[in-house]
Amino acid sequence: MTQLKNRLTVEEFLALPESDTTYEFVDGEAVPKYKNEQMSPKFFHGSTTGALFILLSTWAQDQGRVVVEWAIKLTKNQESWIPVPDLTYVSYHRLPADWLEDEACPVIPELVIEIISPGQTFGDMIDKATYYLKAGILLVWIVDTISQTITVFTASSLPVTFRGNQIISHEILPDLEITPHTIFQRAGLIR
Repeated sequence: MTQLKNRLTVEEFLALPESDTTYEFVDGEAVPKYKNEQMSPKFFHGSTTGALFILLSTWAQDQGRVVVEWAIKLTKNQESWIPVPDLTYVSYHRLPADWLEDEACPVIPELVIEIISPGQTFGDMIDKATYYLKAGILLVWIVDTISQTITVFTASSLPVTFRGNQIISHEILPDLEITPHTIFQRAGLIR
């Protein structure tokens, strides 16, 4: 994959034509989310994304929206940053239910989820989680399909890693109680 080299404005980035490559806007450049073929999503990543989408969408009914690979307008190091998390949850409190535009998420969502792809490291994801929190996102989940864990980051506490039947819940996600076991079983990764 090639990286576009010209420095772009946010408007130019958002006007780029859709393609098979997902780009994020970082430091004025369109950077491929998946840097090489090894990193492109495979079965574990795709099935986990699908499982999370179904489970979270069911929970979020009538209170918010869950979207797969939705660009978000944020700020990183005082510059425009448009990452594309694997999943995003934004409540209707932040973005009303009647909002209907084909554009990047115009508000800071409550939750973003990144699933580690082959070729990515947990350390890479920690850096990204830190930038998400600094940009105002309240919760960041880093999902590791190999170790079948979910690490939850918040601005107010140290990260916590959940395994097996440990219940993930948070006041920002009212009435959501979910376990890694439920997610990975739904994804077909547990027999």
